[in-house]
Parts: sequence; C-alpha cells; structure tokens
Amino acid sequence: MKTYRRLMKFAKPYRYFVVPFFIFTLIAAFFSVFQFTLLIPLLNFLFDHNTAESMKQYAVAPDFTFSASYFKNLFYYQVYHLKTMKPVYALYFMAALIVLAVILTNLFRYLAQRSMINSRTLLVKRIREAIFEKMNHLHMGYFTKEHKGDLISRMNSDVFEIEAVAANSLEVLFKEPYMMIAYFIALFTISVKLTLFTLIIIPISAIGIAMVTKKLRKEASDMQSSIGRLLTIIDESLMGMRIIRSFNATDFILKRFSRENDFYRKASLQGFKKRELAPAFSEVSGVIVVAGILIYGGSMILKNRGVNAPGSLQASEFIAFIAIFSQVISPAKAMVIALANIQRGEASGKRILEVLDTKIEVADHPDAVALKPFSKEIEFNNVCFGYSDKSVLKNISFTLKKGKTLALVGPSGVGKSTIADLLPRFYDVTSGSINIDGIDIRSLKMESLRSQMSFVTQDVILFNDTIFNNIALGKPDASEEEVIRAAQIANAHEFIMETEHGYQTNIGDRGIRLSGGQRQRISIARAVFKNPAILILDEATSALDTESEKTVQDALNNLMQGRTTLVIAHRLSTIKEADEILILQDGQVMERGSHFELIETEESIYKRLTLMQKIA
Repeated sequence: MKTYRRLMKFAKPYRYFVVPFFIFTLIAAFFSVFQFTLLIPLLNFLFDHNTAESMKQYAVAPDFTFSASYFKNLFYYQVYHLKTMKPVYALYFMAALIVLAVILTNLFRYLAQRSMINSRTLLVKRIREAIFEKMNHLHMGYFTKEHKGDLISRMNSDVFEIEAVAANSLEVLFKEPYMMIAYFIALFTISVKLTLFTLIIIPISAIGIAMVTKKLRKEASDMQSSIGRLLTIIDESLMGMRIIRSFNATDFILKRFSRENDFYRKASLQGFKKRELAPAFSEVSGVIVVAGILIYGGSMILKNRGVNAPGSLQASEFIAFIAIFSQVISPAKAMVIALANIQRGEASGKRILEVLDTKIEVADHPDAVALKPFSKEIEFNNVCFGYSDKSVLKNISFTLKKGKTLALVGPSGVGKSTIADLLPRFYDVTSGSINIDGIDIRSLKMESLRSQMSFVTQDVILFNDTIFNNIALGKPDASEEEVIRAAQIANAHEFIMETEHGYQTNIGDRGIRLSGGQRQRISIARAVFKNPAILILDEATSALDTESEKTVQDALNNLMQGRTTLVIAHRLSTIKEADEILILQDGQVMERGSHFELIETEESIYKRLTLMQKIA
C-alpha cells in the first residue's frame, strides 16, 4: 500500500472529495440498514397473529431520547395507530418506507461515488503530467537505455491501469468497510450469538482469498512490461516499414510480434485465472457461511418455539438477519476483488514510480543565473566525458570567438556530436569545464543558455503539425511575417507556397509528406526564426543529394551570417571557409588550423581525408 499512498498524493487536496464522500457513504449505510430492519415489523404484521396484543404497548407516544429505541418505538407507535384505523394503511406505510429507504440509499451512494470521480480524474491527470514533465527533464542518456515503447506504456497503459483498477479499488476499500460496519451493528442488535458465530467463520474464507491475491503481483508486472515491448515493436515497425519490406523481413517482424504477443497472452491468462479465483472463492465461502447461519440460527428458533423470552430469536428477526447478512457478502466480495485488483495496480504503480524516482542528472544549480547576451567566446577547457564506463572525450580544449566558425572533423564515434551535446548541457562534463563569456555553463540557467542556441541536425525532427507551427516552434504568438521571413532566408518559401494550404499545410508524422531537402530547409527556417547567437550544425547536409545539398547549403550560409557557429561535417568541402578546423581522433584533438593551413601540412590527417574524398 506504500505505492498507493505515494500515488494518492497526486489527488490532493483531499478535503474537497474525502469529506463529502464519507458523509454520503455513512448516510447511505444508514438507509441501507434501515430498509432491511423494516422487514421485522413487516413480517410480524403479516404473519404474527398475536401482533395486535403485542403492539398495545406502543399505543402511547414515547418520550424523546436520542437513541435507537426511541426511533423504534416511534415507528411502532405510528404503525399501531394506522393499524387501528385500517390495517392496510399500516401495510402501505411500511411499503412506502422501504421504497423511500431504497431510493435514499442509492441516491447517497451515487453522491458518494460522484464525489470520488473528481479525485480519480485529477489523480490520473496529475500522474500523466508528472511522468511527462519528468521525461522532459531527464538527461539524454536515459532515453538511450530505455525503450520508447516501454515509456509510452508507462504513461498510457500503466496510468490507465491505476485509473481503471487501483483507483476504483481504493474507492471500494474506503467505502465498503463502513457499509459492513453498519450491517454488523444491525446484526448485533438482532442477535449477538448469531453474529459472533458469523465472525468465527468469515476469517477462514478470508485467509484463502489472501493466499490467492498475493500471487497476482508477478503476473501483473509481466503483463505491463510485455505491453511496453509490444509498443516498441509496433513503433519500430511503423517507422521502418520501407526497410522491413525491402529486406523481405515481414515474416521475421510478424514472428517477433507474435512471440511477444503470446507471452502477453500467457501472462494475462495466469493473472486472469488467479484474479477470477478470488471472487469465486468468496462466493462459495459466503454460501457456506450462510448455510452455517441457517443451521445455527434455525436451531435457536426451533429450541425457542413458543417461547417469547427477552433476547430469544424470533422467526421474523432471523429472516431479517439473513437478509442483512446477505448484504454483508456483497461489500465483502467487492473488497476481495479490490484486493486482487490492487495487486495488478501495484505493479503498474511501481513502474510509474520508477520513472518519477529517476534522478535528474542535469539540472539547474540552486544559485544558477541567467546568461546575458553572448558577447565574447565559448571555451572548452580540458573537457573529459564518457558514457557509463566508456571514455569518449579526453582533455578537449578550444576557443570559439564570437562571430567565428569552428568545424569538427573525424571518423564516426570520436565524439564530435558529443561536443555539440555538451554545449547546451544535454549532458554534463565528467571533468574540465565549458565556459561562455568566462562563466561555467553549469552555473547558468539552462533555459537562458539554450535560448541563445539553435540546432540543425542530420536527423531532422519535425512534428505532425502545420509548416507554420513547425517553424514557429515554442512561440505560439509568432506573426506570419516573421515566419515567412525565416522561410525565405532558408530558401523554403517557394516550395511551401506550392503545397496544398501553404504555411497551414500539415506535414504528417515526422514530416513524411515532404522530401529530405524540404524537411531540412524547414529545420533551417526554424533555426532562423529563433534568431540565435550560437548555431550548432551537425551533419546538416550529409543525407541529401547534390542538388538538394546546394540549396540547403545556400540556406545554411544565409543562416550562419553574423553568427557564432559550431559545425560537424564529414564532407570537407562544406567547411573550407571555417575559421578553424579541429581534427578529432580517439577522443582527442590531433590537429587544428584553417583549411589552407592543414592542407599545406605534410602527412596531416586532414590532408589525407581531403585526398580520399577527392578520389571518391
């Protein structure tokens, strides 16, 4: 229950729903018991031929006292007077009271349930928002370890499980005990001996049910993990449909999905078997208890037949006892099912808390300050960095002056993109420091740091939205003139106007309705629109054909004018004009200089790479 206590904090403040819930539940419990206690006078009235004599004691109105006996005597007083006028009037009166009690019982049950609906919806809303917010603040390395499908599953399937199962079960556990207490008070009022007999039998069935529900947690955890893997397979298959078909891998993917789907089916089946065993066991044990009550209570009546001694159990009271006890079984069964469901929900709750408890490794320092407008230089000072136990960068040092362009060159895996990720603090350096205008970026607020940067990468990320909203990302109040101007600088305006709805054209999932060059120019327009002081270009043209590359390169040249630029490139022809080029190898800077300085150096790595590309 510790998991639920933590999750229920998302539904605070409790006073807005807990107080009315308890009030309405108590009133509903009162009227529920009242409707069954009316069976006793009704049965006596219909079947006891000595009723007239026994009810003469109620001919005088009772004196008021705040007690159950006063209300009982007042009720019998009303019945006695109605019966003296006309017996059928008393029957109408009792029938009307039973109907009224049933109506009020269900009315207040509905009001109690309604008061909890707000808490349930608030709980789910806040949990989803907390998970999504946490994901947006976790370091980038977290997403390389976790499956995207599993994260989606936690936000969707696991949260739905909490809403559909756990939240509902907690409502039951809050409500049904009060109903049971009210019923047992009425049972004790009718017969203490018979009620104590039921309390001896009930725990025996409860032990069996507890043993069944305890085994549900593992199956529930397996099911939720399997859903995450299924979503990952679906996502990968939809994104890579062309590759799957071109490599004739459809059967392979289908078999992979089928295996995981079968695992989910088996986990579901095991959970279903155990889950449904609990209410079935409860039903059978309930019938056994009722049978025991019939035997024990029936023998008490048979022994006292013809005896009207105080405390003796009458037939009408016994029937009312059975009727009330039958209502005890319903909340007891609901609690059993709730306990079984809570085991399922707890597995989902733990998966949610795993995300929420993940440490945020890159965060603003408590004393962080906002970065002033960039004015001097960016300095990497003996920077070292590694992923887990793998060292990537070793004592990297360089300075990038304002308005200058610095290019990073080297084979894949030497840390070029890592340098680009360290500058906006997607990761923090292991040792050394990165300074902007002499200030360590770890002492700056990340929002102010990133507000002065823009990124254009090889893997263009566009959203399933309009061209306008993709260019004006993060600025909902952008004007049309600003967006058009950014698109013109990025050489994108002409093709945008040729689309169906111009800037209001939806580009589909990840911009699938556009060509590679068009997507890249939208990405450049987005960077232009932000008007950054610092620009990071990571292989921005490497995936394009020659014609598209020229168009995009022209757009990049427009974008780079007057800006401080860090460029990562494999095609050396695109960085000839860079002010300084760093050649990386094994995580270290092996060479540095301008294009012409490096090309004139005998046996330089850069010269060799240039010659290789010319030959290619």
